[in-house]
Amino acid sequence: MTENIITKQETDRVQLGFWNNSKKAILALQHLIAMFGATVLVPIITGFNPSVALFSAGIGTLIFHICTKGKVPVFLGSSFAFIPVILTVKEIYNGDLAYAQGGMVVAGILYIILSFFIKKVGVEKIQRYLSPQVVGPMIMVIGMNMIPTAYGMAKENLLIAGITLGVALLINFKSKGFIKQLAILIGVIVGYLISLKMGIVETNAIKEASFFAIPAFNLPKFDMGAIAIITPVVLAVFMEHLGDITTNGQVVGKNFIEDPGLNRTLLGDGLATTIAALIGGPANTTYGENTGVLAITKNYDPSILRLAAIFAVLLGFISKIGIALTTIPSSVMGGISLMLFSMISLIGVKTIKTNKVEFNWKNIIVMVSILVLGLGSGIIESKLGITIGIPINDTVKISGLSFAAIIGIVLNMILNREKASY
Repeated sequence: MTENIITKQETDRVQLGFWNNSKKAILALQHLIAMFGATVLVPIITGFNPSVALFSAGIGTLIFHICTKGKVPVFLGSSFAFIPVILTVKEIYNGDLAYAQGGMVVAGILYIILSFFIKKVGVEKIQRYLSPQVVGPMIMVIGMNMIPTAYGMAKENLLIAGITLGVALLINFKSKGFIKQLAILIGVIVGYLISLKMGIVETNAIKEASFFAIPAFNLPKFDMGAIAIITPVVLAVFMEHLGDITTNGQVVGKNFIEDPGLNRTLLGDGLATTIAALIGGPANTTYGENTGVLAITKNYDPSILRLAAIFAVLLGFISKIGIALTTIPSSVMGGISLMLFSMISLIGVKTIKTNKVEFNWKNIIVMVSILVLGLGSGIIESKLGITIGIPINDTVKISGLSFAAIIGIVLNMILNREKASY
């Protein structure tokens, strides 16, 4: 009798473990789908190999998690910030992207050096500048700046996008438990199946693709000209990194800038970019898409992101599945992205509300400045012909969110200096 009880307990444990692992795998797949479009879009635009980009994104994410003690639920994918300088180097060096790789290797090393500097200075000194009236609008800008891109994808077929978004929202608000956490995945599946039925999906590429293929890895080449063009981007993407890690922490309810520390997150980002560039991939960066998934699912387990990273590495070799994911219509991904990026913007509003930011004239000036510069720089430049940003060289300037964050931090230091000892 005792043996039967023990056997039943062991069986229950095995079944529970299997169910928990299955749930993790499904949630990881959801994160994989969220990051996939943007991660392969960067190599498609620049000319890098998409399979190498997927492989390096997965490896980069795992490196990041090692550097951050496995505490930060972040996924790293291809960085859009480097696209203009990569294209410039590509044109100057007759299409040879190896020189762009060399520049990104050095950029990653600069990130690593910056992480050591921050460790030396102390993270607490950095935190003093990140008041809620600065952080909240920064998070709002991150989400709202991405919404036009999502709409651009969605408008290719607004019906499909609307159905995808509607299904995801319905599940998110009406379901409970594990099903609620799968709102994004179910929405994408429904959108894909309807697209398939309507003949929008092209499946020939899936049939023709080989099942297994080794990614086309490529070594970098180093030239001072290319390095000089690419490395200034580090000045711009540092603020983006700060915003992404702050947003992720606000979603999860933890201060990742303090623990495991901004120096560790920068180190992980720098190493991920360096490794990616060494093997022929684009630079990596933390992904807002996956932070949006966290906000919707309320499941913050970092091991799920690590499993998604392993899936990405495998996808680099299993070309048939990778090709299948590329057939997901833009309208489907656009519908889901509208949900993800809207959630990020709402986190910014929640940050201001939760921290009970006082709406006095000083804080209003700080918040409005960040929102206007972060969201309206392009409009101001095109309509008034006024350049908004800090030029670094002929190719690169600090603009958009990066410029808005710098101005917001400086204004807050000046206007609220009596409330903080800078």
